[in-house]
Amino acid sequence: MKKDQPAILYEDNHIIIVNKRSSDLVQGDGTGDEPLDDIVRAYIKEKYNKPGDVFLGVVHRLDRPVSGCVVYARTSKALSRLSELFRTREVKKHYWAIVTERPPEDEGTLRSYLKKNEKQNKSYAFDREVKGSKLAELSYRILARSERFYLLEIDLHTGRHHQIRAQLAAAGCPVKGDLKYGAKRSNEGGGISLHSRRVSFIHPVKKEEISVEAPLPDDRTWKLFKNV
Repeated sequence: MKKDQPAILYEDNHIIIVNKRSSDLVQGDGTGDEPLDDIVRAYIKEKYNKPGDVFLGVVHRLDRPVSGCVVYARTSKALSRLSELFRTREVKKHYWAIVTERPPEDEGTLRSYLKKNEKQNKSYAFDREVKGSKLAELSYRILARSERFYLLEIDLHTGRHHQIRAQLAAAGCPVKGDLKYGAKRSNEGGGISLHSRRVSFIHPVKKEEISVEAPLPDDRTWKLFKNV
């Protein structure tokens, strides 16, 4: 892709995986900003000299301020099969997060009930089930630390709205830059220090294992952990 566009991490006739920047929209919304799926369509159209509309299926989403791996489908067959893999949680997603406060343990599991507030576009974590809440579970471990920050690796066991952001905040260690969930100050550029580091799954057509890792964002805080 062009210099000012996100990097392609994996590409074949069925799938394309992109390293989303924290400013990118996975899919269009009411802001009018150009979404990532339109950028990828334009890339495919130009690279393969495709006439007419280019098919690109949105399989999953990342919150706008989050960076990292985003998987798109290039055919309707791949879209239906990938969607099923995500639905049945056969796609393994590993996230890295930078926090300023030490988590409760060096490694552990966070289990809570999340309830989404539609008006605020925010999820709240509860210790027990409340009306309209859904069970949320993730595991984490501290990968490294610097003088001021902790780097966490996170594996999602469920896929809830703003799950990592809400659960880390409830544990007393909100993601760096995430003002919505209690961070003390914003990051330059408005993103948050949460990165979809790796996705792994069995290719829905080729039936071979695919594992793709997204390079870390190019900013000074992430550079503290470039050798991890």
